[in-house]
Amino acid sequence: MKDLLERIESEIETFKSEATLQVEKGNKAAGTRARKSALELSKLFKEFRKVSVEESKK
Repeated sequence: MKDLLERIESEIETFKSEATLQVEKGNKAAGTRARKSALELSKLFKEFRKVSVEESKK
């Protein structure tokens, strides 16, 4: 669970930096990377939800 949280935090930082580059500098490639990061976050959040539910049943 702790490893999963660290991966989520890391991916959030990546998303924030890429999205900022897109918004502030109009960097189209950064926008693509931000969207990819958003998809990865979606997967990680689903995994977190699954693990969290399992942990609460213990």
